Amino acid sequence: MDELVRDFARLFGEEGKEVHTFFAPGRVNLIGEHTDYNGGYVLPCSLHMGTYAVARLNDDGIIRLYSKNFHEDGIVSVTKDELSYDERHGWANYPKGMIRALMPKDAQSGIDVLYYGNIPNGAGLSSSASIELVTAVMLNYLFELNIEMLELVKISQQVENEYIGVNCGIMDQFAVGMGKAGHALLLDCQTLQYEYLPLSLEDCSIVIANTNKKRGLADSAYNERRATCEQALTKLQQYVRINSLGDMTMEQFNQYAHVLSPIEQKRVRHVVSENERTKQAAFALQQGDLYTFGQFMRQSHESLRNDYEVTGRELDTLVEAAWKHKGTIGARMTGAGFGGCTVNIVKDDCISSFIEEVGRMYETEIGYAASFYVAKIGDGAKQLTKEGESAR
Repeated sequence: MDELVRDFARLFGEEGKEVHTFFAPGRVNLIGEHTDYNGGYVLPCSLHMGTYAVARLNDDGIIRLYSKNFHEDGIVSVTKDELSYDERHGWANYPKGMIRALMPKDAQSGIDVLYYGNIPNGAGLSSSASIELVTAVMLNYLFELNIEMLELVKISQQVENEYIGVNCGIMDQFAVGMGKAGHALLLDCQTLQYEYLPLSLEDCSIVIANTNKKRGLADSAYNERRATCEQALTKLQQYVRINSLGDMTMEQFNQYAHVLSPIEQKRVRHVVSENERTKQAAFALQQGDLYTFGQFMRQSHESLRNDYEVTGRELDTLVEAAWKHKGTIGARMTGAGFGGCTVNIVKDDCISSFIEEVGRMYETEIGYAASFYVAKIGDGAKQLTKEGESAR
């Protein structure tokens, strides 16, 4: 963090108001995929990787944004009247959207911000939600907005939906904003009721494997899947009283599947079965039954591959290699799919051989290497104090 503060001073000068630091994590979803925008359950946790922001108010009213990850773009400078989406600004549209939503209209001060993220871009670990929430927490503090975290989460999702143009559900922003160290978060995406579940993995760890195949939500078939689910819901509501697909049971699905087209049947079967799996998996986690949890992870991936059709060769290769390894308790794709990452629960004494053997099988099949990270589960978005401790 000290290095980022020094970088900030070199970039924006040492003179001026007090400098403050902030952090928002990435997230990994253990199970419950493509259920969030269908009103179902998810089970994510926040990561130790994330996005840092160093910021201070200025007196000239200009908003200056710089990312060490996109240093070639230089400083993006705009006024409060120039916060519309601009393709030329690339990454900076995420903080611009948050500033447009949260910065007081009568604010006289501008703001200088340096960002740095250590989440791999395009990996499906919510780098976009991370930069949205770190900006939200920063603005909330600097402009003394006194907005509750849950409201910041909702505003961040709204910015991604309406400003960025990605029709995501609430899970990413919720996990990034509301995460808790050492815990997974069981969230009902329809009611926003949630429960922290202690993540007691005993002699196992979470290993994230990145296919290194880039994927972007807006450019993928994500919005197409969502539209299909919405069409199916409209049809089903003529026969069964549900507000979302997350309200539907497998028994109801089997009874009314005939009113859906073949492709709608596949998509809805995934959503309904995944929702039930997620609740059962959460119960297994509470009971300390990692083996059963791992079986639900496998079923989740098979459903995402066969019914939702969002895996692809790279993700399938990584997951199938993991399933063959003796140290694997569970493995599945995580995130939107079409590339990105897998999440794996691996015995601690097998992690080195897991990374070596799964990595070798993947590179042999795909032609380039995967990346592996042993995940640590951290807190949600927060201000960092000078002592390096958090202030939520």
